[in-house]
Amino acid sequence: MRKLFSLSMVLLVVAGLMLAACQTPAAPPATQAPVAPAATDKPAEPAQPVAKPFKVGLVTDVGKVDDKSFNQSAWEGVQQAAKDLGAEVKYIETTDPKDYAKNIATFADEKYDVIVTVGFALGEATAAAAKQYPDVKFIGVDQFQAEVTPGVAGLNFPEDQAGFMAGALAALMSKSGQIGAVLGTDAVPPVWRFGEGYKAGAEYVNPDIKLNVVYHNDVGFDKTFVDPEWGKTTAQSMIDKGADVIFGAGGKTGNGALLACAEKGCYAIGVDTDQYFTVPEAQKVMLSSAMKLIVPGTFNLIKAVQDGTWADGNVFGQAALAPYHDVESKVPADVKAKIEELTKKVQSGEVKTGVAPTKPQ
Repeated sequence: MRKLFSLSMVLLVVAGLMLAACQTPAAPPATQAPVAPAATDKPAEPAQPVAKPFKVGLVTDVGKVDDKSFNQSAWEGVQQAAKDLGAEVKYIETTDPKDYAKNIATFADEKYDVIVTVGFALGEATAAAAKQYPDVKFIGVDQFQAEVTPGVAGLNFPEDQAGFMAGALAALMSKSGQIGAVLGTDAVPPVWRFGEGYKAGAEYVNPDIKLNVVYHNDVGFDKTFVDPEWGKTTAQSMIDKGADVIFGAGGKTGNGALLACAEKGCYAIGVDTDQYFTVPEAQKVMLSSAMKLIVPGTFNLIKAVQDGTWADGNVFGQAALAPYHDVESKVPADVKAKIEELTKKVQSGEVKTGVAPTKPQ
């Protein structure tokens, strides 16, 4: 009996030890070292360079970028480059002619690709800048290149033709037999060509027409294109003396003449662009405008820089008369036909304006 009890106790102890062994927690697995990536012969892709922005700057003459005429048209051509070519664009307005070179250098020092300078008066500063900054392309609006300057394209227009057609229209539409023109200084060749072309066209269709063409020569260059008060009072004086069609050509000075026509009920002819849209106050009397197609001319030269078709030297844009707009019904059919025929003859060279490239000394 005692032996049996001892054997039972031994079996119980063995069973307890076996049960305890089964309940002991397993040791945690060894931590695995990270696996190195497999070696490869292919080099890492290089970072793509950031494309340099195509930058275009515009420097106005003293007429300002909102002159509703010459400077504004050039700026609209630059803005088209922003829209269609993705260019970064800015402008600098000149308040003093002494600042032409400084304003151009502001863009050139910032590595602009193209700099548009607007107006005959900036020609000398533009040519000098082109020599100093050979990596920049310069577009000189109304800057005829007597000698080709590397890096400069002069954008020019046949102002005498536009003026000729405007003068012919004015003479054909005049009932009083008297017409006038209010212009900026004739020291600027394009302005002089507008005025002389106007006189030639009027006399071509009516040798007996009475003409009063006045240039704003009695002030400094910084004032001649930004004097709407003078333009208005000068036009009012012409109207009071019997003129019934007035051509305004001289930035804001010419715009003043258009406003005088609006107040007096006299036909007005604008300049450079279709001023029906830029001088809405005169829409009801705006007969037409002697246009220089500056917007497409400026844009096309900027595009030529970007696509690699640029050429130094003179580039000639086109001139045309603007539509009659609100006074369409007041222009007789025979006048429209004569102007259309004359325009074709002038543009083809069959009819010559007789205006020299520059004012005789």
